[in-house]
Amino acid sequence: MPLDLAKLRDFATRYTAAWCSQNPEAVAAFFSPSGSLKINDSAPSFGRAGIAEAARSFMTAFPDMKVSMNDVIPRGPRVEYHWTLEGTNTGTGGTGKKVRISGCEEWKFGPDGLIEDSLGHFDAAEYARQLAHGLQP
Repeated sequence: MPLDLAKLRDFATRYTAAWCSQNPEAVAAFFSPSGSLKINDSAPSFGRAGIAEAARSFMTAFPDMKVSMNDVIPRGPRVEYHWTLEGTNTGTGGTGKKVRISGCEEWKFGPDGLIEDSLGHFDAAEYARQLAHGLQP
């Protein structure tokens, strides 16, 4: 994908909407068929089915999940997509606590103009704290 900032912002805006859709396949459609998504230190999810399952896990845990795009920054061969997730952990076995966590994905695009691989990062310790205790006032 050409690193035209307007096209990147449009792509990221549509990707953000997919995360808010409660449709995990909509998220996976932004990835190449053999793409991958790695979140923090977890094993990568491969292919659209694997990526859809990773998205589904968040969508199930946070039925009211809202993702906001904070920024999109080209960085050499990758693009940083900065986001904030807000929601209440009311899915099966949830804590009922509200969380707000920010992070980023580092995208590498494939020749098809879709995400070939994404390296996702967020503060796992702060996420765990919020799941247990909720947001600080």
